[in-house]
Order: sequence, then C-alpha cells, then structure tokens
Amino acid sequence: MRLRYFDRYGFVAGLLAALVLTGLIFLGSHRLRYFDWALMTYALSSVFAAFAVAYRYAVWAQRPPTRLYLKRGFQLFLRGPSGWGGKQKQHDRPLHVAGNTLTLAHLLLENFFLQKFISKRGYQRWIMHACLSWGGMLAFMITFPLVFGWIHFETLPLNAEVYRVFLFGLEVDRFPVHGLRAFICFNLLNLSALVLLAGLVLAVKLRMSDRGEMAVQTYVDDVMPLFLLFIVTVSGLMLTVSYRFMAGYGYAFISLAHAASVIALLLYLPFGKLFHIFQRTASLGVSFYKKAGAAGPRACCLRCGEDFASRMHVQDLEEVLDELGFNFRYAAPTGEIHYQQICPSCRRRLLALNQGATLGR
Repeated sequence: MRLRYFDRYGFVAGLLAALVLTGLIFLGSHRLRYFDWALMTYALSSVFAAFAVAYRYAVWAQRPPTRLYLKRGFQLFLRGPSGWGGKQKQHDRPLHVAGNTLTLAHLLLENFFLQKFISKRGYQRWIMHACLSWGGMLAFMITFPLVFGWIHFETLPLNAEVYRVFLFGLEVDRFPVHGLRAFICFNLLNLSALVLLAGLVLAVKLRMSDRGEMAVQTYVDDVMPLFLLFIVTVSGLMLTVSYRFMAGYGYAFISLAHAASVIALLLYLPFGKLFHIFQRTASLGVSFYKKAGAAGPRACCLRCGEDFASRMHVQDLEEVLDELGFNFRYAAPTGEIHYQQICPSCRRRLLALNQGATLGR
C-alpha cells in the first residue's frame, strides 16, 4: 500500500541524524568503553528522538514559506542586506560573513538566552519561560553527556578521596570528593530541577488565571508537556531524597518512574509543543530578512502610492502564493498586476467598493 504521509527527504534526514548521534556515542565513549549499559533505554530513546526531530524538521522546512525564509536567511547571512534587489544574483555582492556572525551571536543572545521577545508580554511570563528554558538546557547539558558516556568520573588509584573528570576519555579536571566543587557538580541536576519546578509553578498559575490562555489551551499541546516535565522533575528530586534521607527506601520504584517519564518526554519532544524549541531557529533567518527589507528597496502601493513593505517581501510573497496554487494576479490596462502589490488599507477599501458595486450602490 502507498504510504500517504511518508516523506522521503525527511526519512533521509532523520536517518542521518540517528546515525550521526549513534556514531558520536560510539566514538565519544571510546568505542563504548565508558558507556553505562544500564542507561541503554535512555540512549535508544535519544536516538529515536533525534530521528523524529530531524524527520519533522525536514518536512517542516520543505513548506514553501519556511523554505523561503531559511533560504533567504542563509543568503542574507552570507551576502548582507545592502543592495538587495529581489531578483539580483547573490554572487554579485561581497560576502558579509564576519559582520553577520556578530549579528547572529547577538540574535542568539537576545532570542534564545535572554528571550527578550517574551519580556514584552510581561515579566512574570518571561521569568516562567526563563526558568523552563534555562533549567531544561542545564539538565540536558548534564544528562546527555553522562548517558552517552562522553563524561565519566574516576578516583585516583591511590586516593579514593579525589575524583577525576574525563571528557571523551581525556582528563579535564580533578577535585576532592567532599569539597564545594564536588557538591556543586553532583547537585547541578537537582539545581536544574528546582529551576524547572519554579517555572512549572508559574506556568500552571498562568494557565489557570489567564482567560486568554484558558480559551485556547489544549491538553496535548499545553497541559501534557507541563505534566511530563513535572513528573521528570519531581521523580528526579525524589531520587536524591531517597538515597540521602530515606536510606534508599523506594529507590528502585522511583528510578523506574523517572526513567519512564524521561523516555516519554523524549518521545513526545518531536510531536508536541516542545518541538517549537527547534522551530525557533527560523526566527534567526526572519531577523536577517527584516533587516534586509528595511535596508533594501521599498514597495509602493499601485493604488495610493504609499510605501507599505519591502520589495523583497512582496516579491517573495508572490512567489510563495504561486507555488501554493493561489492565483492573485489579474489583468489591468497597464499589464498583469498581483494583488500583493496593493497595500492592506487599499485592499480593505477595494473590498468595500466592490461590495457596494455588487449591491448596485
């Protein structure tokens, strides 16, 4: 039977991502020498998540609007916004990689680390997103290298009170087992869990108090990711509570619940709302796109003559609409005209005028 929703390019992208991650696990753990086989389920779930994320991202990137934004963003990163003429060949303009690299670093700082675009909607919402994103990134930065065998710890041969830290099989640090650095190092996951828990509390409060959020939220996209993150966070903290304060009571059950919740989160990652973490990369291309539009030629309305958008944006929009099968072109005494060459204000006026004409007024 024909696979209706199977995407060949997405499958290739997903397969490459899974193979690359598998190869990195194999090589980074020194041919599985330092790989902890008790964490095999975590590793397999990570490989499947890498396949699914790459598959869905490739499918999403093939959509005409997304593909155009990614293409234009890459072109503008290499060539810069100056002198853009829409159909102008990109190789006719000098490279601007050095300056655009600094711009890209600035955009990464503002959009991904500081998330200033959220602070405009309220500081409480910004604190919520900051706790969720920073806590999640810290947890992933610690968990994945440990699961993949990229980082491991060993004691000195003649001194069990000193730990050595190995990264990809090379010693990078050592510290006393009972020192402050050891305490911070071994409790970073607990710290990330507490930060995540604070963000989850604020998220639940927002979901239960904001009428706008309550009107549009759904279980799969809004409630389920919070529930999964909550189970992962609480079960991870309970592991520490069990072996520190309860003499290991219930540790086996808690570890099993924690493993199941982490695997469920990894499997949910490519298919739910959390996938927007990867989609946010397109915003970098949009930022370059807006900058190029502001510096390039402008498009003036054919009806009123007012400047309403960049010429690049109008031309690209015409191209995307044609590719999607929407024909907004019509014949005029001066030649063929595309409806996108009319400003939004004049479109509303023309709609009212045509409605009046239809009614005989």
